[in-house]
Amino acid sequence: MSLSKADVEKVASLARLKLTDEELATMTRQLDQVLQYVQQLEGLDTSSVEPMAHTADLANVFADDVLRPSLPRDAALANAAKRDDECYLVPAVLGD
Repeated sequence: MSLSKADVEKVASLARLKLTDEELATMTRQLDQVLQYVQQLEGLDTSSVEPMAHTADLANVFADDVLRPSLPRDAALANAAKRDDECYLVPAVLGD
């Protein structure tokens, strides 16, 4: 399958891209090369390849959730512009 200039124009239009004639010619050539490479990959026998969600093994990078003492409430609210005994006070943004 060969990619035509009209195909690239249509995709550019859908993506709201304004391409010059030179850019259109370059994109047509480059996208056609990508499609040819994908067609080569379609010919490979992948029946013995196990499906995967990621190309690399992923491990959880988060630290364990450990209970620790927290900042005292008075210290946390010390620099608040407006506060009550428990919370920061901020203006309502969604109405009453």
